[in-house]
Amino acid sequence: MRNSTPAVIDELVAEEFVNHSPPPFPVEPGREGLKQAFELFRRATPGSHEILDQVAEGDKVVTRLRAVGTHDDDLPGVPRTGNRLDVTATVVHRIEGGKIVEKWSDRDELALLRQRGVVSLPGNPN
Repeated sequence: MRNSTPAVIDELVAEEFVNHSPPPFPVEPGREGLKQAFELFRRATPGSHEILDQVAEGDKVVTRLRAVGTHDDDLPGVPRTGNRLDVTATVVHRIEGGKIVEKWSDRDELALLRQRGVVSLPGNPN
């Protein structure tokens, strides 16, 4: 039997977790906010994540990833579009005592906003 997401987050993420790059909508701080954001995105944009590169040194793990899915449900402030999503991000986690205690990330926000239909660029149909 596979663990539920909240249980896995509790197992891998410290209670005092700090997200230096929170999502662009309101969630609680810390580990609870991470759970809320994960569930919102999982429900609204079902799909998958693929690790493209991962490097660890000292207490940091850097991951370059690709997220692919479909905008199937509303996100706070952004109604469902049904658009396909394909976004990359680079995430840095700091590990302490075997748990994630801090996170920084750089997402391709412009691509995400274009694919969700929030913004369009001149000369670009999206």
